[in-house]
Amino acid sequence: MFTTKIHTVRLRLILLLLSLLIVACGTAATTPESESGAANDTPSGDPISFAVFGDQAELSAFEAVVAAFEAEYPEIDIEIQHTASQSDYRQRLATSFSAGSPPDIFLLNYRRFGQFVSQDVLEPLGPYLDQSDLIAADDFLPPTLDSFMMNGQLWCIPQNLSSLVIYYNKDLFDAAGVPYPSNDWTWEQFLETAKALTLDTDGDGSTDQYGVGIEASIFRLAPFVWQAGGEIVDDPANPTRLTLDTPEAQRAFKFYVALQTEHHVVPDRVAEQAEESEARFLNGTLAMYFNSRRGVPTYRTIESFAWDVAPLPQDVEKAGILHSDGYCLSSKAANKEGAWRFIEFANSVEGQTIVAASGRTVPSLRRVAESDAFLDPTLPPANSRIFIEDTESIRRVPIMETWVGIEETAGKEIEEAFYGTISTEEAAQRAQDLTQGYFDEVNGE
Repeated sequence: MFTTKIHTVRLRLILLLLSLLIVACGTAATTPESESGAANDTPSGDPISFAVFGDQAELSAFEAVVAAFEAEYPEIDIEIQHTASQSDYRQRLATSFSAGSPPDIFLLNYRRFGQFVSQDVLEPLGPYLDQSDLIAADDFLPPTLDSFMMNGQLWCIPQNLSSLVIYYNKDLFDAAGVPYPSNDWTWEQFLETAKALTLDTDGDGSTDQYGVGIEASIFRLAPFVWQAGGEIVDDPANPTRLTLDTPEAQRAFKFYVALQTEHHVVPDRVAEQAEESEARFLNGTLAMYFNSRRGVPTYRTIESFAWDVAPLPQDVEKAGILHSDGYCLSSKAANKEGAWRFIEFANSVEGQTIVAASGRTVPSLRRVAESDAFLDPTLPPANSRIFIEDTESIRRVPIMETWVGIEETAGKEIEEAFYGTISTEEAAQRAQDLTQGYFDEVNGE
């Protein structure tokens, strides 16, 4: 009986120790942050999901980054979720958050991360970057990091930057005897070039070759407004309304619209719907096309003609517009520390060098952007350096929660003016009236 009591006591002590151990482990596993402010999760065996968009060349680049990372961190498994179309990607991302099952890591453009911040679904990455021994804030080209700041926090790590540039078909220029664009060309020179390259090649009265392809959107209009000395909003830091009605903005708006309505160097609505401008550029029937760096992998498949890039033409000021995507971390990610390790690696010199080889991005790291991995002289475009030489004149649209709604709403009115349905004055007024609610929402009015 005495022996039985001893065994009982021992059993109770063992159970007590086990229960204390379980509590202690549970507390450690659910502690969200270390004393320094960054997540201190223990890497788990579950895959970390990573959502990306883009064509096959882009996907291959991300796959190569994941393979290199997993070779260095074999205990962490990264699972890529790929969507080719950007619009489909954004829809899929929104649906996943609504369903409560978002990817752990995902790419977002700086114009779009604000709405996710307002929904409280992003993990701030400033504390992680501050503690990193692999990357530092000073490593990045301006204005990339600032473009992912909101409410005093850094929310995503910029993978790339790019200004808008003009891709041009060198063979069409040569055939027409037109000189290639210079790095300091003007609006007038750009227009004369576009006119000379817009041709009815078979004499049937219809245009067979267009000089320019450019989409009708506020994102394409904005650099023209800045070049004219105007602004698209009243206060870039704390905007309260659109300002496409000012004299400077209207002069730029009219020049932009006249490319299609007056000079007919851009396909009209019917022609654009029949064949998109980018497809025309690819098949050699469009001389110049406005796009960011992301078009390079596709254009490198062209075998029928030679091409290069030129900066935007300038007016009274020099200005480009920022394109930048960042790696963002879901606040719901189960393994934040493992996810950060991947984000950190992907944006290290090693990780960005791998992606740079695809041609798709202008690396956000100064060291990689200046390297042969990006400036490869054996691959087009030969004028790649303009992507990093013009960073000082690159401007960005406002960083705000409701910018996506503003951009989409204003874009519809800009498109109507671009295709001649309404005047630029009417488009500016309608855009301002229809977007005012988005500004008031942010400003608490």
